[in-house]
Amino acid sequence: MDREFVTIAGFSALFLMMALRVPVGIAMAVVGIGGFGAVVGMEQALRLVALSPLSTATTYHLAMIPMFILMGAFATRSGMSRELFRAAEAWLGHRRGGLALSTIASCAGFAAISGSSIATAATLTKVALPEMRRVGYCDSVSSGVIAAGGTVGILIPPSIVLAVYGIITEQNIGTLFIAGLVPGLLAVALYMLTVTLIAHLRPASMPVGTRHSWGEAFAALRSVWAIGLLFVLVVGGIYLGVVTPTEAAALGACGALAIGLARRRLDRKAIMECLIDSLRVSVSIFVVFMGALLFSYFLAITQTPQNVADYLTSLPVNRYVIMLLILLLYLLLGCVLDSMAMVVLTVPILFPVVTQLGFDPIWFGVMVVVAIELGLITPPIGMNVFVINSAQKDIKLTTIYRGVMPFIAIDVVRMGLLLAFPAITLFLPSLM
Repeated sequence: MDREFVTIAGFSALFLMMALRVPVGIAMAVVGIGGFGAVVGMEQALRLVALSPLSTATTYHLAMIPMFILMGAFATRSGMSRELFRAAEAWLGHRRGGLALSTIASCAGFAAISGSSIATAATLTKVALPEMRRVGYCDSVSSGVIAAGGTVGILIPPSIVLAVYGIITEQNIGTLFIAGLVPGLLAVALYMLTVTLIAHLRPASMPVGTRHSWGEAFAALRSVWAIGLLFVLVVGGIYLGVVTPTEAAALGACGALAIGLARRRLDRKAIMECLIDSLRVSVSIFVVFMGALLFSYFLAITQTPQNVADYLTSLPVNRYVIMLLILLLYLLLGCVLDSMAMVVLTVPILFPVVTQLGFDPIWFGVMVVVAIELGLITPPIGMNVFVINSAQKDIKLTTIYRGVMPFIAIDVVRMGLLLAFPAITLFLPSLM
């Protein structure tokens, strides 16, 4: 069968199934098997079905994903997220907009033990939103701050999305983690700047919180030692080359479990619930991976990545114009797709384009995550927006969208800075 026809039919079927709410992993698997079988025969395609899922499930590097998820589950169940918010509130809450600043700082801290944007947004909705409402923050500001702050969960290391990107593109995952640190901190700084400007322009929307004594502030700060320890174990170990990312993930999960047990916040029931929750999330990610592997055979046999790369690199335009189009594509996909689905679906196709254009693959990985972050809060969907809405039913979607608009604007500025100055991303990895 003609390969161009198979390519068009395959992608049409993929988008149709996604529109019909078929899980992305299943949709990619069906298209991968059908497309590969249409070109070389169904017997060979069915052999892939027998071998590929097993090879995916037993890949050593993928073991870091359930370990990082388990670390976040243990840390959350141990109350670290609430302690983190209390400490940030003790230091920043007395300022106008202080609780919003505390929320962003808490998002950054929780990202260091979570690696998931959705988990960060969901956790801070439960912890920070009631406090901001109690003080008198308007719902649009409080929900917008949480939605935007939650996006740093997939950039500040350890990042599950960056790990998946590294596995797909065969890039050093430790280097990707370190490359995401400065852009992640830049996001935190710009979000805090945005909150400060909103507090200055609309003071009624952000009342002044309670002032704490120096003793209370330092006492609250002492309670977050566990998060600092886990961050040093995981990120510090990777940066110094003491452990591999997979080993760091296992070390982080064991460390979170040990801390929870030592502080008597994890009993047998809580540990089992953490294991079950982590298993559910991990299995959903592995299903996407298995589907992506089968889909990659379809891409290879139809030579889709090579054809796309040849077409885009032959265009008579500057390479940065093509990069802007790629980032715009991620922004649009981020409005309707989960971050993991976007990465496994698009990176195998676009990565050859980026490398042929001469862009650094580590830098591109961070740019992909930054674009995905922006898509997580961009209408008409925005996954973080829906997470907050599902956790807090009385806040309308339009209210949350109104609150995230200033953060969308500042994210566009951040993307422009990272695009214009790649050294912001690549400076720390160059020191490893």
